[in-house]
Amino acid sequence: MKNRIEDTPSQELITGTINTLDPRRPLGMKRTNLILMAIFLVSSVFFIHPVMAGFPEAPVNLGSAGDFVILGKTAITTTGGTNILGNIGISPAAASFMTGFALILDSSNQFATSFLVDGQVLAATYAPPTPTLMTTAISDMETAYTNAAGRTLPDSTEFNGGDLTNQSRPAGLHKWGGDVLINSPGFTLTGSSTDVWIFQIAGKLTVNSGAIVTLAGGALAKNVFWQVADTVFLGTTVQMKGIILAQTNIEMLNGAVLDGRALAQTAVTLDNNDINTPAGEEVVQVVVPPETVPTLSEWGIIGLIVVLGVAAASRVRKFQGTGISPTLSA
Repeated sequence: MKNRIEDTPSQELITGTINTLDPRRPLGMKRTNLILMAIFLVSSVFFIHPVMAGFPEAPVNLGSAGDFVILGKTAITTTGGTNILGNIGISPAAASFMTGFALILDSSNQFATSFLVDGQVLAATYAPPTPTLMTTAISDMETAYTNAAGRTLPDSTEFNGGDLTNQSRPAGLHKWGGDVLINSPGFTLTGSSTDVWIFQIAGKLTVNSGAIVTLAGGALAKNVFWQVADTVFLGTTVQMKGIILAQTNIEMLNGAVLDGRALAQTAVTLDNNDINTPAGEEVVQVVVPPETVPTLSEWGIIGLIVVLGVAAASRVRKFQGTGISPTLSA
């Protein structure tokens, strides 16, 4: 008589729960372990390496530096008919290192205004709370630079040898170990309003005269970040877009336009330029001026006006019904 397993397959063999190589070891446990291992590996890709999983870059957090369209640590200078939409500030250098703006100090001594600036002008040497606000803004600018420089897993490295002339780049993180150049006609970024570009540049960024950085498809300047370890140079009539985080200085020549922010860890030099807060972001009031309290002489004038008003009202009531018009004498 033949063995039962040879006569008819057991239910375990039919369902695949017995390992034919070793009947004592259930095959189901092996399959379960393989499934669990696969789940672990997939989770590692998505949660430990989110960029590899196709997650987009997050915008660089500017902190309070985002309240300024221009920040500098050593100097901010301008010549010609510069127009600035937004706040500008300097620290730790004094207000005297902002030249060409014809600054008018507010009565609070906390900020200044300029006919060139549609916003507030702040310096470390103005009255409190401005020094503290400026120290925080500069620190936030440096933190933002470090954050942008520290992003890893770039989508491209050394693209076209650093020459972006007549090129385009998709949203993401792009890295160069040296200088980056943009000549006329320019450079194009195409994406949606939520796409983010971060350009890590270990050398200089040079945008030569006439070059235009174009945003297409709904891309926004507030989501474009240029992290530059060396100087930033924008030639005449350049049209630049994005947030410039420069470890040294930013220089703009005659007629250059920036839709974004110029945040420099040394100086910002302007020459008849337009600098505008990025579209979709408001110009905030960094320092709220204290309410004006009337002086003693002003209170006296106010009191006299009240007394005269009361006297006039009383005289009018006295003559009501008599048909005689009241006459006020001095």
